[in-house]
Amino acid sequence: MISGVVITLNEEKNIGACIDSMLTVCDEVVVLDSFSTDNTEQICRQKGVRFEQTQWKGYAATKNLANEMASFNYILSIDADERLNKELIKSINSLKKNGLKGVYSFNRLTNYCGSWVRHCGWYPDVKVRLFPKDQVKWKGDFVHEELTLEGLQETHIPGDLLHYSYYDKKDHRERADKYSALTAQKMHHAGKTCGPLKPYFSAIAKFLSVFFMKAGFLDGKAGWNIAIISAQSNVVKYKTLRELNRGKTK
Repeated sequence: MISGVVITLNEEKNIGACIDSMLTVCDEVVVLDSFSTDNTEQICRQKGVRFEQTQWKGYAATKNLANEMASFNYILSIDADERLNKELIKSINSLKKNGLKGVYSFNRLTNYCGSWVRHCGWYPDVKVRLFPKDQVKWKGDFVHEELTLEGLQETHIPGDLLHYSYYDKKDHRERADKYSALTAQKMHHAGKTCGPLKPYFSAIAKFLSVFFMKAGFLDGKAGWNIAIISAQSNVVKYKTLRELNRGKTK
């Protein structure tokens, strides 16, 4: 049996569809919320899932706490803005019938402002999201949390995890800059430094990588916007790192 687990904060736009998707393969759904002020709680209670709340502890720690609340040995961990496509639903239900073993990965396909992005380095974005509760933990203090998978057999299964990530460019820019600032904190904590020209050289390199080397141009306007915003956010990341190094921010 599988427990679906998701953490939330003001996800009224996404959480209903996310829960419906998880219920196609999960025997329970646990939502751990960080005191949303929108209709997230009402939607979850209407869906009849287990709804708990906690103060935000960071991505890894909050996800680990949510996993501890799961009733079953296997966990399907997805984000509120993700859904399982039909092929992935079929794959997971087949695994349940034949027995689960080790951890399972699958591709993630991102929808960017209404377009599916298959280049830019965004696809296939392989993720391990189905795993045994007692053998796997999330780690990461700042951003881009990862699972500890040492010694576990990983099996890649057919199907896509659909990621409805960005609804407009403004949303993308705000979130990209937020993650860039968090990454800068992580780099600073690790003792990393950079020179005054690094933000700009890094931005140019990022644009060329995303748009040309990773074929972002094949994604049309979406690819262009992703390359530009990725470059801009690299400027934010390294400028923030320099400010942290000089003690101008916390």
